[in-house]
Formats: sequence, C-alpha cells, structure tokens
Amino acid sequence: MNFIFDNDRPIYIQLVEQLEIYIISGKIKSGEKLPSVRDLALKTKVNPNTMQKALVELEDLKLIYTERTNGKYVTKDKKLLNKFKDKYAKEKTKKYLNEMQELGFMKTEIIEILKEDDK
Repeated sequence: MNFIFDNDRPIYIQLVEQLEIYIISGKIKSGEKLPSVRDLALKTKVNPNTMQKALVELEDLKLIYTERTNGKYVTKDKKLLNKFKDKYAKEKTKKYLNEMQELGFMKTEIIEILKEDDK
C-alpha cells in the first residue's frame, strides 16, 4: 500500500478514499482479512488512532466488517462493491467531462478524443 496524502484535507478521509479504491478495484480482495490497525498504520505511516477512525468509516459504509476476536474483513457483498465502483466511475467521468468542457471542448469532441485512444 502506497498512500500519498495532501495537507488540505483530514488524513482519515483520505485514508477512507484510498482504502475504498483498493477495495473496489480488487487490490484488497473481497472477503480478505485486513492487517491489524497497528500494521495498517505502520504501512501507511499514520497514527493508529487515525487509521482506526478511517476503518470505522469503512465499516459504516459496509465495505468492511469485524468478526469478534478474528479481525476486520472486506465485504463479500459483490452488489455493494459494484455500487461503489459505479459511483466512483461516475464521479471520475463527470469530473473529466467538466474539466474538458472548461477547456472549451464539446461533448462530441471529447467522445472523439476517447475513441482515438481506443485505436
């Protein structure tokens, strides 16, 4: 896990976002046991309390769950994972379209640019 943080937003929110991407992309597999809070904090170079706060958020989103005495696991709910993946894709697409339109491109031009990349 290679996380990069900016100073403009709370670290735990950035952790949630980056872990969410790892989960929905399959870099952390569905049903996989997560390392301990301490190990995750060490890997990402954050305070364990900050990591715990991020994991609570992910648990609230139902992307991870806790099995008592066994640790935390990534959800096995494929429907939920696909829902998050679709939401993320739509956000990225809208951001891209807005940025291209700010540069003066029309939607038809943007589509042509994307088609060229497929060739």
